[in-house]
Amino acid sequence: MAADKAKTQQYARVLSEALPYIQRFKGKTIVIKYGGNAMTDDALKESFARDIVLLKAVGINPVVVHGGGPQIGQLLEKLNIPSRFIDGMRVTDTETMDVVEMVLGGLVNKDIVNLINQVGGRAVGLTGKDGQFIRAKQMKIRSDSPDLKASEIIDIGHVGEVVSINPDVISMLMQGDFIPVIAPIGVGQKGESYNINADLVAGKIAEVMQAEKLILLTNIAGLTDKSGQLMTGLKAKEVSALIKDGTIYGGMLPKVTCALEAVEQGVVSAHIIDGRVPHATLLEIFSDDGVGTLITNKTVN
Repeated sequence: MAADKAKTQQYARVLSEALPYIQRFKGKTIVIKYGGNAMTDDALKESFARDIVLLKAVGINPVVVHGGGPQIGQLLEKLNIPSRFIDGMRVTDTETMDVVEMVLGGLVNKDIVNLINQVGGRAVGLTGKDGQFIRAKQMKIRSDSPDLKASEIIDIGHVGEVVSINPDVISMLMQGDFIPVIAPIGVGQKGESYNINADLVAGKIAEVMQAEKLILLTNIAGLTDKSGQLMTGLKAKEVSALIKDGTIYGGMLPKVTCALEAVEQGVVSAHIIDGRVPHATLLEIFSDDGVGTLITNKTVN
């Protein structure tokens, strides 16, 4: 009986702690990039879906943008289509792009939609080609060539960067009480498809929607200092300094740059959080401690 009472009191404390955050963020838009372990572990997938439905239930407008690199790689391998990467970017010829569209816009997107709907949500899946709401152009990679003593432009195929985003499709879905689930595929001037980094798409959507938060789920605890301690409550200028002094480097740079650009363009805060933690999204939004790194241009409360 005592154990039951303690558990009940713990529930009450959790709800009480969450209340001011629920009140503060009601009616706000939160863009969440979904990927990593949270996207492949069955228990984490269910906890993520429940988090998204709860956000919607308390009056917050979640927008989900997802990746799917491992799933794309697995299908390419089954089809005996070789994968090649340049500077971390998958070289995407027409044949590979067909697989990317099949996996991102079909298999992965519909799986996420189904997960959310199965726990009581009303999710709708789409790609940037729907309503042409993500306009894109081909990304060019520059590579320094010592032999030529000049930069060389490398063509990596149907890999794109965002030109513009029309928020009307997302706004319409949110007004209809739906949860948008977006595959990061853009459309070019001639109707060609482009595979775009999901972090980049999430950041640009957050900017255009003037979102309250951009949340990037990762497979690490967040940003750490040179001694390995988790950093949070960072101002944008502090993050820039950490990049400059080499504290933030390598594979985290694109993700951090995306978060930094979002807050500099009007998003209130960006969060790089540990997607390996069950209910990480709720813990970051509704608890005092959070589970990752917060970056903002505003005074941290």
